[in-house]
Amino acid sequence: MTLHSIQIGNVTIPNNILLAPLAGYTSYPLRRLCKEYGAGLCYTEMVSAKGLKYGSENTQALLYTDEKEGVCAAQIFGSEPEIMRAACEHEKLAPFPIVDINMGCPVPKIYKNGEGSALLEDPLLAERLVKACVKSGKIITVKFRIGICADKLVTAEFAKRMAGAGAAAITVHGRTKDKIYAGEVNFSEIEKAKNAVDIPVIANGGVFSNADAEALIARTGADGVMVARAALFDPQIFCDLTGTPRESKLTMFEKQLEWTMQVCDERFTTVFMRKMAAFYSKGERGAAAFKEKMFRASSIGEVLALARETWR
Repeated sequence: MTLHSIQIGNVTIPNNILLAPLAGYTSYPLRRLCKEYGAGLCYTEMVSAKGLKYGSENTQALLYTDEKEGVCAAQIFGSEPEIMRAACEHEKLAPFPIVDINMGCPVPKIYKNGEGSALLEDPLLAERLVKACVKSGKIITVKFRIGICADKLVTAEFAKRMAGAGAAAITVHGRTKDKIYAGEVNFSEIEKAKNAVDIPVIANGGVFSNADAEALIARTGADGVMVARAALFDPQIFCDLTGTPRESKLTMFEKQLEWTMQVCDERFTTVFMRKMAAFYSKGERGAAAFKEKMFRASSIGEVLALARETWR
């Protein structure tokens, strides 16, 4: 993978390999881990603009960061321009110079509220959202899908609208809303977006190896790639993509557990790290038995002891 910096607004991203926002997972510990392994930019889990405006405790917990993480982008979702602008101006987003607007989430609850991928069907509203958020003074980017279904592809026109409204970069997930996360990535649609605008275009979808990343760049002309589900199973994929040395799985796990304890209580840390251990053991010999033991662990100490016994 050929690496180069990307300029997003007045922020220079050191390389063109990014970690996608992943609901339920890209909180501070995983972001910091991926950043350490080479990710040029990481995104928070998507955060409700209304939740920010009305002081949701859960929403604010998603936005924990510190100077050790470095530059990070926040992702928000919503469908009301003034509320979206207010979210961008909220003190909890002060540490994040870049705010990304989610226009690709396929989850029915989000879609039915007119948010996420539903905005692909209302480009005028999507433009108004971007323009309102730009007024906040934040660097605004947009992540969107190529359309609702194969008969309603909107990529190039939507990309133009987002750039025209003031977006400093776009990320294009090369699947339609109805495909969720399955099916082939449509390279030609991402290429159309790249050819339609003069702002950075990040390609998203199907990156599980260095070869996948190289193919995505070669076939779309995109400025960079975004890694999503692969990072859940192996955060050190960023080592492979950037040439950063790998370390042991146990060391990685211990770091993530320590950083999760830094921001979460014992119960949450225990449950979350059990899930991460299950991801990290996929494909290993004895993985089923390991996961069964792990999900019976009832404390941080038990989780850590089992990880050390397995990955020593």
